[in-house]
Amino acid sequence: MLGLPAHVTACLFDLDGVLTQTAKVHNAAWKETFDEFLRQRATATGEPFQPFDPGPDYNRYVDGRPRADGVRSFLASRGIVLPEGSPNDPPDADTVNGVGNRKNVLLLRRLRSSGVEVYPGSVRYLRAATAAGLRRAVVTASANGREVVAAAGLEPLLEVRVDGLVARSQGLRGKPHPDTFLAGARLLGVDRSQAAVFEDALSGVAAGRAGGFGYVVGVDRVGQADELRTHGADVVVTDLADLLDAGDVDPPAAGRPTAERGPA
Repeated sequence: MLGLPAHVTACLFDLDGVLTQTAKVHNAAWKETFDEFLRQRATATGEPFQPFDPGPDYNRYVDGRPRADGVRSFLASRGIVLPEGSPNDPPDADTVNGVGNRKNVLLLRRLRSSGVEVYPGSVRYLRAATAAGLRRAVVTASANGREVVAAAGLEPLLEVRVDGLVARSQGLRGKPHPDTFLAGARLLGVDRSQAAVFEDALSGVAAGRAGGFGYVVGVDRVGQADELRTHGADVVVTDLADLLDAGDVDPPAAGRPTAERGPA
């Protein structure tokens, strides 16, 4: 009924792009942030201005990653290195954390003006998983996870939340490392082999594979099905509702890469 192997008893859902339609808001906030930074840098150095590409740049460097990791990864692709700074840096600071905080200001402004939309098929799937007795956690790199889940009205359907603030407080590495998903499984009281990971980001799918989870579902919202499979998805769907009538599926084939061990 849920399109999962019979041994799966828990679901670990990414938030942006899987449950909520906030990935496009994140993308727009990243583009505004990086374009402003790159334009100012081009003016100061005389280098040509090359804007942030909301397709490949977003998917390859920032999607699914903690803010600071996304800033560091994208700027490295342009040969730019900034001081790290600290998480409390003001948004106008030209540090990794300052640029990340600048993006967060723009994101929150957009969320307040436009609200949070959910994917109806994902809500149907969450309700079906709840009715079937599966354990349910949301695992997101966003430091705004609690606010987004509440604004989307998803709190009654999710038992556990592991977000960017939890990861920072516990010293958990961000995706593509599996640490946050492992923490979600641990809080639900299930072994990783019993948990399915649901992800739309390449880094998140890679984290699911690296963690040795029981099943990895790739959610293709942007036409990257092949890349999701390459990064480790056992199955790729365009909407979680596609799984509802899929019936039981066979366990993943043997021979997966060795699971990465996260912190205890």
